[in-house]
Amino acid sequence: MIEKNYQFTDIEGRMSRIWEESGAFKAGRPERKDAAPFSIVIPPPNVTGSLHMGHALNNTLQDILCRFERMRGRDVLWQPGTDHAGIATQMVVERQLMERQEPSRRDMGRAKFLERVWQWKSESGGTIVNQLKRLGASCDWSRERFTMDEGLSRAVVKVFVELHRQGLIYKDKRLVNWDPKLLTAISDLEVQQVEVKGSLWYLRYPIEGKTFSPDDPKSFIVVATTRPETMLGDTAVAVHPDDERYADLVGKHVILPLVGRKIQIVADDYSDPEKGSGAVKVTPAHDFNDFEIGKRHGLAQINVFDQEGCLNLVGNEDYLRGLPEGASEFAEEFHHVERFAARKRIVTRLEEFGFLERIEPNTHVVPHGDRSGVVIEPYLTDQWYVDAKTLAQPAISAVRSGETTFVPKNWEKTYYEWMENIQPWCISRQLWWGHQIPAWYGPDGKAFVAETEEEAVGNALGYYVEQEVITEEQGREMAEDPAKREGFITRDEDVLDTWFSSALWPFSTLGWPDDAPEVERYYPTNTLVTGFDIIFFWVARMMMMGLHVMKEAPFSTVYIHALVRDEKGAKMSKSKGNVIDPLHLIDKYGADALRFTLSAMAAQGRDIKLAESRVEGYRSFATKLWNACRFAEMNGAALAGGFEPEKAKETLNRWILHETALASREVTEAIEAYRFNDAANAIYRFVWNVYCDWYVELTKPLLMGEDGPAKTETRAMIAWVRDEILKLLHPFMPFVTEELWAVTAKRDRLLALTDWPRKATLTPEQLAMSMATPNDALIPPVLFVPDAVEFSDPAAEAEIGWLVDLVTAVRSVKAEMNIPPSTLTPLTIVGASAETKDRAPRWSDVIKRMARLSEISFADVPPEGAVQLLVRGEVVALPLKGVIDLAAERARLEKEAAKADADIKRVDAKLSNEKFVANAPEEIVEEEKEKREAAVARKAKIAEALVRLKQAS
Repeated sequence: MIEKNYQFTDIEGRMSRIWEESGAFKAGRPERKDAAPFSIVIPPPNVTGSLHMGHALNNTLQDILCRFERMRGRDVLWQPGTDHAGIATQMVVERQLMERQEPSRRDMGRAKFLERVWQWKSESGGTIVNQLKRLGASCDWSRERFTMDEGLSRAVVKVFVELHRQGLIYKDKRLVNWDPKLLTAISDLEVQQVEVKGSLWYLRYPIEGKTFSPDDPKSFIVVATTRPETMLGDTAVAVHPDDERYADLVGKHVILPLVGRKIQIVADDYSDPEKGSGAVKVTPAHDFNDFEIGKRHGLAQINVFDQEGCLNLVGNEDYLRGLPEGASEFAEEFHHVERFAARKRIVTRLEEFGFLERIEPNTHVVPHGDRSGVVIEPYLTDQWYVDAKTLAQPAISAVRSGETTFVPKNWEKTYYEWMENIQPWCISRQLWWGHQIPAWYGPDGKAFVAETEEEAVGNALGYYVEQEVITEEQGREMAEDPAKREGFITRDEDVLDTWFSSALWPFSTLGWPDDAPEVERYYPTNTLVTGFDIIFFWVARMMMMGLHVMKEAPFSTVYIHALVRDEKGAKMSKSKGNVIDPLHLIDKYGADALRFTLSAMAAQGRDIKLAESRVEGYRSFATKLWNACRFAEMNGAALAGGFEPEKAKETLNRWILHETALASREVTEAIEAYRFNDAANAIYRFVWNVYCDWYVELTKPLLMGEDGPAKTETRAMIAWVRDEILKLLHPFMPFVTEELWAVTAKRDRLLALTDWPRKATLTPEQLAMSMATPNDALIPPVLFVPDAVEFSDPAAEAEIGWLVDLVTAVRSVKAEMNIPPSTLTPLTIVGASAETKDRAPRWSDVIKRMARLSEISFADVPPEGAVQLLVRGEVVALPLKGVIDLAAERARLEKEAAKADADIKRVDAKLSNEKFVANAPEEIVEEEKEKREAAVARKAKIAEALVRLKQAS
């Protein structure tokens, strides 16, 4: 028995428990051992995280695919798990220690600190997993993995060691994004570009051999910089090769102000003659572009900062080398001065000596650490790198060949641009939480990379015995007694970039490197659903590692979804205060309503503008479905044994079967093509407009009439279509559909495991092919033979479709003409065909009731004062003379048209204003464009109404 009111709070938690207790989402169910596999790996959320709107969209779309394929009979594995999130997790635990006034990380030592992190993980690290379950994610939760699991850790070590042996992992001194607060290198993804109001300092660099004078432009070169404190590390000034102003100076030198270092003037295309003075200072150790200039010209790399962003001058041999007498005094004065304090003091000193020409205000972008919030410093340091350029080549080829495709396809261009210009991948981090790098160092700094400490120690001691650094006896003693080798062999303290372990996710989660059957069955996976912002950081890395380690691309399709923005189109951010919490919406409207909203708006390549009113509207949709099912129950609608819908005799029932088949085909094809919005909108239209508004309404006379074959058939058809609706809607709204499936009839199995309205009919040959080829594009199109989709009844559609179109057209005109709903009007069918003359009387009572008509008549010509409508190629006329004041209505519509015109002109004036377009936030400009579109559409509708009024005059 269906409860009177739809209460999602009573349903969702209970359904989650039923699914989990029944093992509904487990991969490898016995009854599906011969089914074609379908696998997706979840983009592992940070273990520190909680559900945000991006997660909600991403996981809703994955869940739609998984529930869809599970209902189509596939053996579905949706692999869940979380990422250890090196920096984020370490920060959480360190903050916790500080708040509790406990010893700091360094005070307690590495081992004890890591114990605390694992303790935190066991107590608080599962928050987002529970939130994903609230969303309805149908993952195989029994297989949940964590990037620091023992099995995944072994995979990480194995891949690191193998790549090192192949020369694809190496140690190098290069520039990295350095966080002076967290004291670690960070990835580009962890850097936020923040626009700040700063300054541009123009500095005079004296030309060697000339007497410097601020009044003599020929005695110096002017360079501009936003970071004057880095000048202490300058090793050149660059000018463009074609800049005639400096042609005679190329190859000569300038004297670095305050420091006295002689630095070369080099010609390089990087310098822009049209920008500033056309000359730029080159600091290879503190700027990524300068680092490349330095490599091209063989310039020295002088690092003048320490890890905390303070000047490091005393004892800095690179800085002091070749400086004149007195340089050490300057070094002592500025040593260990914080970088921004040093900036002020250096600028003051430059001004005192006449080296500062001028200062200009300058708004520019400055990189900040997304976790620490401090300005990131390009920093020269020794780190471990992956030869990403070599690994990228097969990954590029896999997309070019179609082995892996992007949806939408335009994202392939972004992928190619990144991969074809890829730089070495810095994989080491100066943290404690993470996969410690499997490298051990000897007394001379030589690295020994191995899967185990025993292996590394054995290799190291053998090497040093051979080099006669130690004796064979000492080597044996050290091998046998770890205490005796302490200090001689030391482990690298750094850990690996989190993205390194995430790159192995599609196969490490399946049990690789062990000989796990899941690897053979579910790798490569079918589809990856992810956001565009991590194409470079995760998708590209998984492609590189999957192809190198497993010799196959990790997925056949990469579906890239857009951003979820606020209702005005602004990107959500805490600083703007416009962040929408998905858990708040779930609490208020239910997970089904949120899921349907996101999927209905998930058009390919278009960001989602999320308004709470949309979520509220789709909760009403769930209520509409609930009430329709109650109507069916209250009217005795139930599936009789052996009911065959295609043998229905009633035109109305054959029409709804025709429409159900059409909806089934539309939804199926849209999901297959990743057009989630089209699929959602197709089932929405079918449920609300076709089933509830028309079919249920049109069945009422039959249901209220006498018992008989027509009534019996209609009751069965109502129930059959209801069940098809529940199946089609289930991937989008799993909770309410599963509940209604359970309470509307006695069922053999859960809706989540029920057949989709397309039956899988595989021959043994097709089954073998599907098992061997996870790429859906290679499975023959005859693999899935639809049952309901095969049904079509053009005659039934012509009759009921005509009825629907007629009533809709009359209602629309009445609304346009401002006719009160209670007003009954006559209708004349003009020059009716034989079919229309035959069917109109059959439906006369229904048409009059639904279109609010007083009578229906036939005529050869339209009556005077009537509005003419075209319905399926035939004219119908709605007499309005005497029903409304035609002149007053015309005046009202003309006034509305003028208002629409004014709105269009107002927006056009704004959009033609270059200053407005350039300075207004993107979402405001977009909002104005939408206002214009709405006004244009309104004007067109008013114009149609005025034409109709002219007919009636």
